[in-house]
Amino acid sequence: MPDFPNIILYAIPFFVLAMLLELYITAKQHIKAYEAKDAFSSIAMGLGNVLLGFASKALVLMVFFWVYNNFRLFTVPIVWWSFVLLFFADDFAYYCFHRVSHECRIFWASHVVHHSSKHYNLSTALRQSWSGGFYTFIFWLWLPLLGFHPAMILLQMSVSLLYQFWIHTEAINKTPKWFEAIFNTPSHHRVHHGSNPIYLDRNHAGILIIWDRLFGTFQPELKEEKVKYGLVANIETYNPIKIAFIEWWLMFKDALLGRKSLRNRILYLFKPPGWKHDGSGEVSDDLRNKWLKNNTIK
Repeated sequence: MPDFPNIILYAIPFFVLAMLLELYITAKQHIKAYEAKDAFSSIAMGLGNVLLGFASKALVLMVFFWVYNNFRLFTVPIVWWSFVLLFFADDFAYYCFHRVSHECRIFWASHVVHHSSKHYNLSTALRQSWSGGFYTFIFWLWLPLLGFHPAMILLQMSVSLLYQFWIHTEAINKTPKWFEAIFNTPSHHRVHHGSNPIYLDRNHAGILIIWDRLFGTFQPELKEEKVKYGLVANIETYNPIKIAFIEWWLMFKDALLGRKSLRNRILYLFKPPGWKHDGSGEVSDDLRNKWLKNNTIK
């Protein structure tokens, strides 16, 4: 077992200093980026995620090692070039996970936590799921199958998470054009957190924005369309327990209550958020298409 450090724990002091710096910069720019109750809710969600992460990471390691020891097709050595390959493989896995988390409600039930704030700042990056770590790892199972060591995979997943911290800010407008073309940036990720119809379910990148450009999910930030953060229907609570589990409750309520077929009950778990079995719901594509009919993008 390679002795890789837990870089997320080492980064916690950096998170705190960065949030204080952002608070100072946004105040000077007259941007109201923080609201105390909202920020404390985000930090509480982050602390809960770290604590539950000890259990979820144990499960993930166990499953990864099971696949690696029993089914791996190759053995990838732990050398510099394998980390280069893993960087791209992990980032593609993250894109797949992130996109499905917006398009399938059972994954949205955990991921919605990260989108539940109506503010956008570095504390929002800490607003992480308490349940996702126990099942979303399935999007990475093909990596130990290929022969990447589980410890390498967890390290790269942590690197990706660390990268995504700094892009949760309004203090940075745009980075150089070449950087915007290749990497995920604050501008790209502001779009991802927007509840505006044109921004819904766009820019699922982890580190590289190239996947969104390749698969048709890229949307630039528009000057004429200021990002409105939060959800299409906001949950209006600062209670960490409610933030963590309210969508699970709503999903199972839709699936289990009322008169509907077994097929439709199951579909409530796998159809996109907003879907209704009677056709009365609107998913993000419906909202975007309706917006595009009434607006012109310059």
